[in-house]
Amino acid sequence: MNIALIPAEFNPELYNEKVFHPLQTWQWGQARATMGTEILRFGEYEGEELKNCFLITLHPIPHTPWKVGYVPRSVIPSAAVLAELTKFARNHKIIFIKWEPDAIATDQNIAAIKAVQESLPFVSSSHPLFPKWTMQLDLSPTEDELMANCKEKTRYNIRLAGRKGVSVQTENTDEGFSTFVELYFETCKRQHYYGHNREYHKIVWDTLKGSLAQILVSRFEGEALGCYELFYFKNRLYYPYGGSSEKNRNVMAPNLLMWEAIRLGKQLGATSFDMWGSSAPNYDQKDGYAGFTRFKEGYNAQFVEMVGSYDLIINKSLYAAYSAVHALRNLYLSIRA
Repeated sequence: MNIALIPAEFNPELYNEKVFHPLQTWQWGQARATMGTEILRFGEYEGEELKNCFLITLHPIPHTPWKVGYVPRSVIPSAAVLAELTKFARNHKIIFIKWEPDAIATDQNIAAIKAVQESLPFVSSSHPLFPKWTMQLDLSPTEDELMANCKEKTRYNIRLAGRKGVSVQTENTDEGFSTFVELYFETCKRQHYYGHNREYHKIVWDTLKGSLAQILVSRFEGEALGCYELFYFKNRLYYPYGGSSEKNRNVMAPNLLMWEAIRLGKQLGATSFDMWGSSAPNYDQKDGYAGFTRFKEGYNAQFVEMVGSYDLIINKSLYAAYSAVHALRNLYLSIRA
């Protein structure tokens, strides 16, 4: 295998053939670059044939020459890939590279990670960005079957929202995005969630609209009550961002909005729906994800454990210092919240 940087003039369609998650697509790299984030695209070649692609974002540590790298939702990297990237990172002042593979925690995938760990400092991360658990819904059944599989209360609330006059529409326009972003930040404020800023979301929308991104809005008496920004890529629908209003909670708009997201996924050709994070099974009801986990369970979404988050350590001493500072920052944010 040969590992090499992929040039900016590479064919985006060929690149996207080799990746399996929206956060590894050519478009996502474009969005991050537009934000001013340094990106690298590496290819793993077998002879002349491109086998795998890895999008890496680099993030400078303020007031230092050092950086950290991040690889979201790639395939599990081989030891050869990590060894080559270690050489590159040593020459470019990168302390570590965080990996969060798009891989379920099967025996085979765990064994692949353990095999890498035998020769490289590829350690389980103490500061993951993605939850280890997500919830996924199989979209292959018919709509009637999917509705029948919902919990009784969820079915009732979906139908109640329709009777009350709630409507849900796809609004893949800049006006639809404006509706989404207002509800998103209203929700962030209400839940004390430190989300990305408006510029970030505007760049994501501008870059992904027309290819990966969908905006879905629920309305009651003309007023937007909820909104999702969904991604669709390679027969899978993803729910990364959403927002809701506190108004008219009795009309059960959130239940109809999620149901229409499921229907939209089927219309687009999706065979599964990744709901982007949850508590673990048998979760504590005080868990921060508990409320939305219960909500997702209502649609018969299944708990799926991912392999987790790993750090490829390049500079051991600076990695230890970074981890200590990160722990203090999290403590500060928990106190502030």
